[in-house]
Amino acid sequence: MSWQRQILRVNLSKGECTIEPLNMEWAQLYLGQRGLGSKYLLEEMDPAADPLSAENKLIFATGPLTATMASTGGRFSVITKGALTGAIACSNSGGKFGAELKLAGYDLLIVEGASDKPVYLHIENDQVELCDAGEIWGKTVWQTEEMLKQKYLDPLMRFASIGQAGENLCHFACIVNDLHRAAGRSGVGAVMGAKKIKTIAVRGSLGVRNTDPAAFFKIVNDVNARLTDRDGMSADGTLAMMDVTNRFGSLPTRNNRGVQFEGAEKLNPEAMHTPNANGHTNLVTNAACFGCTIGCGRICKIDPTHFSVKDKPEYHGASGGLEYEMAYALGSAVGVDDIDAATYAGFLCNEYGMDPISLGGTIAAAMELFDIGALSEKDTGGIKLEFGSAEALCTITELTARGEGFGKDIGLGSRRLTEKYGHPDLSMSVKGQEFAAYDGRSMQGMGLAYATSNRGACHLRADPYEHDFETTDITGKAKIVKVSQDEVAFIDSTGLCLFPAGCGWNLDDYRQLVDAACEGEWDTERMRETGERIWNMERMFNQQAGLGRKDDTLPKRILEEPASSGTGKGLVCRLDEMLPEYYQLRGWDDDGNPNAETRRRLGLD
Repeated sequence: MSWQRQILRVNLSKGECTIEPLNMEWAQLYLGQRGLGSKYLLEEMDPAADPLSAENKLIFATGPLTATMASTGGRFSVITKGALTGAIACSNSGGKFGAELKLAGYDLLIVEGASDKPVYLHIENDQVELCDAGEIWGKTVWQTEEMLKQKYLDPLMRFASIGQAGENLCHFACIVNDLHRAAGRSGVGAVMGAKKIKTIAVRGSLGVRNTDPAAFFKIVNDVNARLTDRDGMSADGTLAMMDVTNRFGSLPTRNNRGVQFEGAEKLNPEAMHTPNANGHTNLVTNAACFGCTIGCGRICKIDPTHFSVKDKPEYHGASGGLEYEMAYALGSAVGVDDIDAATYAGFLCNEYGMDPISLGGTIAAAMELFDIGALSEKDTGGIKLEFGSAEALCTITELTARGEGFGKDIGLGSRRLTEKYGHPDLSMSVKGQEFAAYDGRSMQGMGLAYATSNRGACHLRADPYEHDFETTDITGKAKIVKVSQDEVAFIDSTGLCLFPAGCGWNLDDYRQLVDAACEGEWDTERMRETGERIWNMERMFNQQAGLGRKDDTLPKRILEEPASSGTGKGLVCRLDEMLPEYYQLRGWDDDGNPNAETRRRLGLD
């Protein structure tokens, strides 16, 4: 069956922890993780509530394939109303925490209310308690894990924690698990900080059961044999995309002023693999999440003589290194080509709990404000916030992590920052969430995907990549975005990662695994309908939160300033032509509202 059939509910206002049965009717309609967690959120809270209020809920959701032997079965999502966006937030993470929560017996953990003092949650199967967090409040994610592992004498205990960024309500604070994996986007860590819950410590030993173990075992073997393209991901991780987008002309550079970065070769996989002048190599090894047979993670070390760490021996060890999105955000987005500086800023994101994409996007906006004179050194506390300055990147990241000085302004996110300083058009964001590492002028489908994403700009809510790299012609892109959004919504609800789809799997491989593991018949039609139902439900949450067609847009730069080079040279994103077609394909009216027939067909009335 693969569902544990129970949820853990923690009411922080009352200090109560209760175990409840999972709503299996909802599980059959929304599957798990992203879909099921979002259903609980919509049903249990007012979408118009303040994200940082006690009325918001924070849901940790596993999927039916989480903690199974299926490759990449370590995923979980954090679902809430995002502090950064005011939209529905579903932030996906890997590592080992999600599997541990599932092995403790829970499909979902629902955290509601707010504590009047710092607490943490300790889970060992059905033994659950809220504990005083006075000693760990104010500590980093790394310190929190070390202190509690020593307290409980259990090196295999797993944690999902906030650092000082979450405590200080940085709008793009994230929740970090397993030291360097994260539910990274939309400000889920700020919601956790507002509730004054520092960490969730979990240890599980219950196992999971499948409906037909023999059939599931056979399917696992069959689909794993098709993971034939994983060697590149193991060797280079997602960072291999740096060379692809730079050549194509879709690598956002200096706050999207440009689309190609002259320093890309200093941040790419070759740079990570090659010893520098001191004989230091950035990459130590790759790493894998629970049950993963790909191992795309990077474990890296900073050159101990580098200015950022030469007097900080605590950063001389190995930890989670640069992935493509992090390298873009802390590299080309801010014009910095120093791989050690970017790695150091990435370490701080993991240690203090910040989304590196939004951090880099906000620093990039601040650098442009500084460049045009809208910010001065008086505003920044003496920092010359110039594009290309590795020193400025490291300093402002430190300040943002601690919530000090101009770092408080960076912690607002780019939309609020640029509004404060009078130039809102300089925020490269959708619904307040900063762009990922693809420019929507040369990649027209990605522009549409950004604009229509329910959680704000995101590279993991649709899959128009292949078509975008083939052509800038917008013909067919609306359909590709719509169909792939539904497919991704289904995959995100399984408990598995998206990356096998880029390493040899097709959509039917995911379907077969679900069909073998879960009760009921999961055919292609049901799979696609489930994804479509999830997407429309998220849209309905956002409508009730006050978002609509006006928010399905892109910054003026992407719509009006042609790309200066690359494949898309001379192009702007033709969103105004693609969006009406997209709405029609979705069964929405001209204002982007799901029509009565769509709601009826999907059971959303």
